[in-house]
Amino acid sequence: MTDHALLTVMVLLPFAGSLVTATLASSSRDVAGALAGVVALLCHVITWVLYPTVAAEGAVRATFAWVPSLGLEIALRLDGFAWLFAFLISGIGLLVVIYARYYMSAEDPVPRFFSYFQAFMGAMLGVVVSGNLILLVVFWELTSIVSFLLIGYWHHNQAARDGARMSLTVTGIGGLGLLAGVLILGHIVGSYDLDRVLQSGDLIRAHDLYVPALLLILLGALTKSAQFPFHFWLPNAMAAPTPVSAYLHSATMVKAGVFLMARLWPVLSGTPEWFTIVGLAGMASLVLGAYLAMFQQDLKGLLAYSTISHLGLITLLLSFGSPLGAVAAIFHMMNHATFKASLFMAAGIIDHETGTRDLRRLSGLFRYMPITGTLAMVASAAMAGVPLLNGFLSKEMFFAQAVETHAYSWLDTVAPYAAVLASMLAVTYSMRLIHSIFLGAPPESFPREPHEPPFWMRFPVTFLVFACLVVGIVPGLTIGPYLHVAVESVLGAETPEYSLAVWHGVTLPLAMSGLALAGGGLLYLAIGNYLEASERPLLLGRIEGQRIFERVMVTISWRWARFIESHLGTRRLQPQLRLLVLVAFAAAFVPLYRGGFVLAAPDAAGTDLVFVGLWTIGVACAVAAAYQAKFHRLAALVLLGGTGLVTCVTFIWLSAPDLAATQLVVEIVTTVLILLGLRWLPKRSRDLIEPSGAMVRLRRFRDLALAVAAGVGMSAIAYTVMMRPSPDTIADFFLEKAYSEGGGRNVVNVILVDFRGFDTLGEITVLGIVALTVFALLRRFRPAPDSIERPEQQRIQHAYDEAHPNRAPDATAVDYLFVPAVIMQWMFPVIIVLAAYLLLRGHDAPGGGFVAGVAMAAGFILQYMAAGTTWVEDRLRILPVMWIGGGLLIALLTGAAAWLFGEPFLTSYFRYADLPFIGKIPLASAALFDFGVFSLVVGATVLMLIALAHQSIRRLRAARIEEST
Repeated sequence: MTDHALLTVMVLLPFAGSLVTATLASSSRDVAGALAGVVALLCHVITWVLYPTVAAEGAVRATFAWVPSLGLEIALRLDGFAWLFAFLISGIGLLVVIYARYYMSAEDPVPRFFSYFQAFMGAMLGVVVSGNLILLVVFWELTSIVSFLLIGYWHHNQAARDGARMSLTVTGIGGLGLLAGVLILGHIVGSYDLDRVLQSGDLIRAHDLYVPALLLILLGALTKSAQFPFHFWLPNAMAAPTPVSAYLHSATMVKAGVFLMARLWPVLSGTPEWFTIVGLAGMASLVLGAYLAMFQQDLKGLLAYSTISHLGLITLLLSFGSPLGAVAAIFHMMNHATFKASLFMAAGIIDHETGTRDLRRLSGLFRYMPITGTLAMVASAAMAGVPLLNGFLSKEMFFAQAVETHAYSWLDTVAPYAAVLASMLAVTYSMRLIHSIFLGAPPESFPREPHEPPFWMRFPVTFLVFACLVVGIVPGLTIGPYLHVAVESVLGAETPEYSLAVWHGVTLPLAMSGLALAGGGLLYLAIGNYLEASERPLLLGRIEGQRIFERVMVTISWRWARFIESHLGTRRLQPQLRLLVLVAFAAAFVPLYRGGFVLAAPDAAGTDLVFVGLWTIGVACAVAAAYQAKFHRLAALVLLGGTGLVTCVTFIWLSAPDLAATQLVVEIVTTVLILLGLRWLPKRSRDLIEPSGAMVRLRRFRDLALAVAAGVGMSAIAYTVMMRPSPDTIADFFLEKAYSEGGGRNVVNVILVDFRGFDTLGEITVLGIVALTVFALLRRFRPAPDSIERPEQQRIQHAYDEAHPNRAPDATAVDYLFVPAVIMQWMFPVIIVLAAYLLLRGHDAPGGGFVAGVAMAAGFILQYMAAGTTWVEDRLRILPVMWIGGGLLIALLTGAAAWLFGEPFLTSYFRYADLPFIGKIPLASAALFDFGVFSLVVGATVLMLIALAHQSIRRLRAARIEEST
């Protein structure tokens, strides 16, 4: 397999594993864990396989055309920096999977957890290997969505739901800012390709839009990495399962922000704006996170604030604009990932084995868990920057950069002091972690009897702590080559000389390290007892990010939203439609008026009086339907069907049999579905709701005038477009190219599945979303009390069933629709054949996936009408959601198959196949796409039908319960 194919597989494999895992039963704990482990292992192996190419050639690329005319493509780019992150994401992901297998409870839906986890891994891999900025934003937002699901995994927990909502809100807002910044960046450069952007640093920094682009991109990066002032969401995400926390804090999610800043460092850094904004955010996060970490009583809360502090350290290093600062930042990203993942997993072991993670209830655990205690102590020492551990090396590099003079602002002077202060605080909270949990006398009792975990649950912690030791002792032989490849891919020709030696002599950075260690130890000896008993941090006790966030959300949702709703909103549909039509009318009228729109002159000589009469009937039906809709819904529906029938005949008149067939089946299905829904609407009484008076008449005249203006205006536009004299129309292009380039004689179908296939893909996606939304709404819908309880025929049937309890289950006693019911049931196989016929002939003759799907759905509707909901669902396994998902997947895979041949997405292919005894038959890839359309349309329509049909079942159950009581 080629390198670019391996790169593609590495990104797609976690998503494929997520889909497969999602289909497993809730009890398939071992299978789900094994599948997730295999996926993570394969991704990790692929990173190792690709390393030689990355080291030798600089990058591995895989490009797939998406919309070439707009310069959009799916570009994957694995350089040294991306390789380093892919190595961490897949490697730590594998260790977390092993750990989670033992951590997750048997009562948890473990397959769902591993499904989300693999999707999270895939989204983060997509972020780091994206070679196109738009693609990066797509994966960026996907990490926010999947992390929301992971943080809220224990959705029965209020804290988990609140934390998930907060993280999604904050990072989602940042994602929108990032999208806007990326669009500006692409506008400046003229391309969204990452290689071109990275080569345009001087152009970007000199452009007038540099500052807006910088602010928007930093908004996305700082919110994702929980940097001040957006730091508050991360501690509230600690309600997630500990495996999620370990993965989120070490190699994913919060690392995405600092990854993006490092990735764009060559083009955005080096300006006063960059240094001031990034430096202030980093310095505030560094000191504030370390300070707040000391006062936390929740073990995971302490680790969360320490993550904010360490990410602030990385952010501050990137702000300096120094190549050596960027080297130190990248190095600390790696070191932080190892010791922070091990610490979170150790915290999970403590919580899992003792039943608590409250530091005030934990003490003396070393005598019960000596191995885990030793591992946690070493990891905490690495976090504190103790010599001979990896954290010491990157912190010493940080001190070296902090004392350099950068000549930008007062931040240069403050940086060394802030670095020492934050490091002292880091030593203090690290010592508190060790002392509070493992040393001292044990409490009288633990919620659970503590003991060492199983070996394989402890193995990931052991492996990572061993890595902290090895890198800290011999960094040049272990991590040196990989760090150099990563740094060179970011800095290029600016890569400086640097040393990873443990000993550089007696230097100022070494003195600062010693001062931080000694000062932190003394500080803990001085205030350790106070920290154990404190309820809130000194000075900042009443300043809580969560409280501020909640107040802002309440202000927005309660005051501002209520104000807007009170002035612009209404629960009545008519004012909403009035506003919508008015805006649409203005949006069309203003440009047409300014452009000098001239209505085409009617051609009286070519007018057919029969056609005019036909449309007179159609317009009369529409007007009558609108008039009757308020009180006589059934009459309005019948009249509306008359308008639809006139439209169908019009399509035939104008030689558009495809549109006529589609219009006909859509009219049938929608009429029946609306008819079924009419039963559940409340009764309308003219006496109760009919208003009167001059104002009412004025309002009706206004609505009538607006409706007439909008209708006449749309008709005028359509008429003028169809009557334009230009001989060169778009129709000529489609007529000429439909067969030669699309392989079909049915021009309409070729347009839908080939020339405008991307539009069709979007439309069926929207249709699937609408169907799911309708189903979700109707599941919670309860009919009005004055709606019909049960039709007379059903009451007769129910009475007969009560009188003959011993009759055969399938016997039909009072068959009030016997002959129609039998005919409708017999029509089911006929309709299946008809749908297949329409589908297969659609590329060359009137038909296609959409009309075939609606026809197939009509067959299901007939079964429900003939035999009832219970009878049908006892005998047919419909699964409409699977039809929707399968259809969308088939359409996507058909479009993606073009990439295998180096063509843009959704490029079709056709040829004639010579089959024995049959002869030549046309084969087109668009037929598969059309089958996906067919499947989704069937599923969407039947899902809405089921939602309506289940109202009858629910109502019948309620009636029986009421009768029994």
